[in-house]
Amino acid sequence: MLKLTYTESSFDLECVTLSLEEWVAQRVILALRVGQGLCIEPTTASFLLPVDLPGVEVLRAEVKRDDREIIALCACDAEYMEVTLRGSWLSISSKDSVGVFVTTMSDRAEFFLHKLWQEAQSCPSVMSE
Repeated sequence: MLKLTYTESSFDLECVTLSLEEWVAQRVILALRVGQGLCIEPTTASFLLPVDLPGVEVLRAEVKRDDREIIALCACDAEYMEVTLRGSWLSISSKDSVGVFVTTMSDRAEFFLHKLWQEAQSCPSVMSE
């Protein structure tokens, strides 16, 4: 499972070994125990990757091979492409911009996308934007 955590100033992407169902169940139990509201809704999340990042062509091939349409790629400009994922948004309210987005795809695709995102974070051009 891929988990994107959105804060007020940034976001983080990580691979989680739990299944989507297990992770959501644990999050629901936590919300119940602390008396906090929890909104879960289907949606999409997007982030940018440099187009010249090594491995981007492999990602494009992986997207074409997967017929579940969980991931989509779109050219933004000459330097970046947008990666859009279908999944679920978890937050205190449906209008909250701070929360967690979770999605699941093949283990290979999750691992590879996470690796590309990590490599992009080390690129000076991505860090400065």
